[in-house]
Amino acid sequence: MFGMVLDTEPEPDFFEVEPEVWPVLEAFLRVQTQWRTGPNGLIGLDYQALEWTFRLWNVEDAASMLADIQVIEAEILLALSEQEG
Repeated sequence: MFGMVLDTEPEPDFFEVEPEVWPVLEAFLRVQTQWRTGPNGLIGLDYQALEWTFRLWNVEDAASMLADIQVIEAEILLALSEQEG
């Protein structure tokens, strides 16, 4: 759909998340629908939506949270580019 090819391997039933990573994962899940797109697909997350979400959820260290979310964002974009090509 939309030119994206999904991996056909079965997903694991569960995976472990280290406790110190939960806040970042929760923050990412809150903004996971806030992607900017262009003619070739996803470009990156909408950082204005992240800023609003950080304020709403009283994130104390927004710079650190953004840096961690950018790691997730970059890995998603890399995985999608590898699927394409």
